[in-house]
Amino acid sequence: MGGPLRFGIVGVGKISEQYFASLGRLPGIRLVAVADLDAERSAQVAAEHGVESLTVDALIAHPDIDAILNLTIPIAHVDIATRALAAGKHVFGEKPLGLTVAEAGPMLALAESAGLRVGSAPDTVLGTGIQTARQLLDSGAIGDPVGASASWVSSGHEQWHPAPQFYYQPGGGPLFDMGPYYLTALVELLGPVVRVSATTRRSTRERAIEVGARAGTPIAVEVDTHVTALLEHAAGPSSTIQVSFDVWTSRHSPIELYGSSGTMAVPDPNHFDDPVSLWTPAAPEWTEVAPTAGYLQAARGYGLADMAQAIATDRPHRASGLMAMHVLDIMESILLAGAEHRVVELVTTAEQSAPIELGSTPESW
Repeated sequence: MGGPLRFGIVGVGKISEQYFASLGRLPGIRLVAVADLDAERSAQVAAEHGVESLTVDALIAHPDIDAILNLTIPIAHVDIATRALAAGKHVFGEKPLGLTVAEAGPMLALAESAGLRVGSAPDTVLGTGIQTARQLLDSGAIGDPVGASASWVSSGHEQWHPAPQFYYQPGGGPLFDMGPYYLTALVELLGPVVRVSATTRRSTRERAIEVGARAGTPIAVEVDTHVTALLEHAAGPSSTIQVSFDVWTSRHSPIELYGSSGTMAVPDPNHFDDPVSLWTPAAPEWTEVAPTAGYLQAARGYGLADMAQAIATDRPHRASGLMAMHVLDIMESILLAGAEHRVVELVTTAEQSAPIELGSTPESW
């Protein structure tokens, strides 16, 4: 590959705005075209960014596009990715990788057989927040890791999103929507998970859209809205995670790591660069730690840029499809464990990605 990785975006909904905000500082990738089922929206976004607006089929077949950034809704992730891979394109997609391991497996197999890359959000773990936490953990800042807790709770996306129905359909819910951020961070910090147990439930609260032109429209809830799970990591530590659309407020920290000689407060893995704090017996008060690792000022799109650089230099890329597959396996296993009230063994694993030195930026690639 000579020059920037040329890519097209399929799906220019709400999340695309965060990607567009960072593209200007990522010289290793270049946007060529966009596509959306809403042709008017696609044309508007294309005009704003000086690129072509195409149909989905035309974008996937475009000879000047090397990769597809897949920002469609979860139910379409595997279909769009498979079509792009069949057309010889690399793929980086929004989370989750797919709805089930069985669905996503053939897509990853296709990529491997074709020598193509698959990457997946969340790429938030590439920022200074999670990378600093990992560097501190690996350096023994809290001793040997014993366990961790993670929590993300909300009263529901219908309070701010003008079209939130897909959050309450298969591929949504608090686990598939927000779980990937927290689970990916836990795996990057503590290593892969081997088994899970869980409790899950669906609240009786009736929901309706609360903002925008469709305010008042009822929302059909087809997923569990409150999930609590216990994870056993292959290296020995255990972690707990709670995700919910049923909690009005909470004081829980996003993630805490517990070690033999201290505790670490890990920042929100939905963000890139919030600070890490440490508490140890030698310094028995919370102390904020300056960043020691990670891409500086990272934002959505850095995972695609990291993949582009990995393709150019023939190294493994971070925010990989294999990591996303393991996280998908964890989530699917959590729901199965909750439904059947049993411990579920995972069928996948993943390696922690290579650490990122502090100061590494796409501008220096």
